[in-house]
Amino acid sequence: MTAAAHPLGEYSTATISDALDRLGVPGALLGIAPLFDGARLCGRAFTVRYVPASSPPGTVGDYLDDVSPGEVVVLDNAGRLDCTVWGDILTAMADDRGVAGTVIGGVCRDVARAIGDGYPIFSAGRFMRTGKDRVEVAEVGGAVAVGGARIEPGDLLVGDADGVVAVPWGLVDEVLPVCERIVQRESGILRGVLAGMGIAEARERYGYHLLQRQGGDEA
Repeated sequence: MTAAAHPLGEYSTATISDALDRLGVPGALLGIAPLFDGARLCGRAFTVRYVPASSPPGTVGDYLDDVSPGEVVVLDNAGRLDCTVWGDILTAMADDRGVAGTVIGGVCRDVARAIGDGYPIFSAGRFMRTGKDRVEVAEVGGAVAVGGARIEPGDLLVGDADGVVAVPWGLVDEVLPVCERIVQRESGILRGVLAGMGIAEARERYGYHLLQRQGGDEA
């Protein structure tokens, strides 16, 4: 799935975040950043949750066989930075099967392959140490938490240079027109200032300060 495969993928994460703010819906994934410049993703969430490994340790996951083309793999490793849950084998397999990208509440490794192949990964960083015998899969297809945001299976994930936002699937049709109106307002402000209008006047004319505010006039 390309970043624009869903209409919300046409918008920046900043615009979507403003729309979510206006609707009073949390969805910005704090501390989750693209692995390389130009990375973008858009797709519905396939969720996996990890916990510290038991004794004997369980698997780190054979879930990728069940991910459909166009879905985004979302891995909740509780924000751990000391061991990874994604590496080059998973990158190669996901890229080959048309997975839209990977979002990790934690770190990844073997990043040269993802960067070289242009496979979009958004994570809290990179670190070489394996998660095997350190973490194990606790649940596939349940609610997860990444970057402080709750993500349900099937929610829409959009990622770009600014990070990742998660939109509850049931609200996608409500978020979309708000994004459209925000872009129209911001485009008006940009045209005004480039035509010589003062920034304060342009912002006032197009209601800049109300764009993401709950309870304001229609964005």
